[in-house]
Amino acid sequence: MVNEDVFAVLAEQTRRDILLALRSGQKAVGELVEQLGASQPTVSKHLRVLREAGLVSMRAEGQRRYYQLETAPLHLVVNWLDAFGLGSSGSADEATASSDPVAATEIDADADSMPQQIGRSVGRAATKAADLLANLPKFGRRKD
Repeated sequence: MVNEDVFAVLAEQTRRDILLALRSGQKAVGELVEQLGASQPTVSKHLRVLREAGLVSMRAEGQRRYYQLETAPLHLVVNWLDAFGLGSSGSADEATASSDPVAATEIDADADSMPQQIGRSVGRAATKAADLLANLPKFGRRKD
């Protein structure tokens, strides 16, 4: 069973932006603030939520805090999405490669870098989870 908290965490755009920013490797809070153009308290609040959900880990070095992407919870999301034919085994990359030779070349050019591969997987999983959540029906209270 997928932890519902991961879906709730991924539903927020700023958190998805942070995860995407961390695809290239660990970053200090200040780097994330600069890259995202958000305030330091906002970024720190979202990093805390991401850390509590197990999506990032933190390393302290003096006054600085470095955050790194943790992919294990995202693998659970991908596995859950596989049940709908939307997970990592889906043919999104294959469809892109067959319809766009330039994109296929870009995929092949980056294939030798494990952090980039993980980053692409995380980005796809986060996007697919967000799309799935956005398309779920809204249930309100029944009026008697």
